[in-house]
Amino acid sequence: MEAIVDIESKDKQSIWLPMVLAGSMFFILGCITWLNGAITPFLQQMLELTPLQASFIISSFYIAVTVAGIPSAMLIKRVGYKNGMAIGCMIMAGSALMYIPAAKMQMIEIFLFAQLMIGVGQTVLQTAVNPYVVKMGSEKSAAVRVCIMGLLNKSAGVIVPIIFAAVVVSGLVEGGAKLSQEQKDMMANSLIAPYIGIAGLIFIFALFAKFSPLPDLVFDEESKTSKGELKETLAHPHLVLGVIGIALYVAVEVIAADTIGSYALQLGIADYSVMTSYTMACMLIGYAIGIALIPRFMSQQSALMMSGIAGIVTVLAVVFGSNNSFVLANMLLVPFGGPQLPDPLLCIALLGFANAMVWPAIWPLALDGLGRLTGTASGLLIMGIAGGALGPLLIGVGNAAGLGAQGAYSLMIPSYLFILFYAVKGHKMRSWK
Repeated sequence: MEAIVDIESKDKQSIWLPMVLAGSMFFILGCITWLNGAITPFLQQMLELTPLQASFIISSFYIAVTVAGIPSAMLIKRVGYKNGMAIGCMIMAGSALMYIPAAKMQMIEIFLFAQLMIGVGQTVLQTAVNPYVVKMGSEKSAAVRVCIMGLLNKSAGVIVPIIFAAVVVSGLVEGGAKLSQEQKDMMANSLIAPYIGIAGLIFIFALFAKFSPLPDLVFDEESKTSKGELKETLAHPHLVLGVIGIALYVAVEVIAADTIGSYALQLGIADYSVMTSYTMACMLIGYAIGIALIPRFMSQQSALMMSGIAGIVTVLAVVFGSNNSFVLANMLLVPFGGPQLPDPLLCIALLGFANAMVWPAIWPLALDGLGRLTGTASGLLIMGIAGGALGPLLIGVGNAAGLGAQGAYSLMIPSYLFILFYAVKGHKMRSWK
């Protein structure tokens, strides 16, 4: 294993190259993650899936985190953070190529396996790159660095659905139409070239991570893994509560990003396929404000507390707003040539703003003081991403149980209450007694 250099001991100029590497990884993660919102309805139409079957396309991606979280942490301990980034990218590149036989055979099982393996690769990459960002500089400004990474990640979330619609969906049959086999073949073939391109791009970033002259992380304490390290890590309440917070956050993030299109479709909105971009744009604004305010004008804890409060207020606006009201659109969109969208729909997008600071704030708070346990702790936090598999399912169950498409969003409130608790008290807890 290559020599390890302590990034934190270097001057500020030495941070920029690691930031470029980490930023490129977060952009790739964004491309892969937020492509789910575009590919799911596409495959649902092409393969004639029921809504329940289609939900597994997203769920398989996030369930992979549960499977790969701890093994990823063990891998990072063995090969280092830089090599972990390269390995994660290689797994994702190979998994993207699985879309070729899946498209040729038009088999949902192969698509699901490809999604699962892409999720595994993403988990390895996340486990490596998140602590790399947190520990490469001052702990007080860690949330700002994570915000910058989030800007890149969510920028991909704005761009990718639009590109997918233009490159793959444009010129194909309209949504909801009954397809002939020839039309299904045309849709399947339209996936091949883009996924070859995706695999090639990720492979290039894997080489960049592997061969770039960047330092790896080192911690103050010896980093060898003991047999009881997982148990030792779980003895830290602020970490365990942080993992729960991440899981609940990812659930509400995925709800805001991946169900907004379905809600728009139920309202008869013509451009429902690009609604995810609205949520991601709101997250970008939130990240930009976070970068400007933290830590100079606001602490990480305060930002997290405000996120919890904003989430609760915005969910209430979704649930109790009128679909015949267009106040927000008339203020924010129509004057600039945008569409006139109902207030509850735009409030779902505004949840992206409320969610923006949660991930950047929880990570440094949860990893605080863990030293040699950081690798294992990072793996546990990454496992929290599995919460994304439950988010859309929760909304679907609430809808079916009688809450309705609008009222089902009220089920997000407990998640924001927990995030608020973690900001006020949970992150301070250092003992279970």
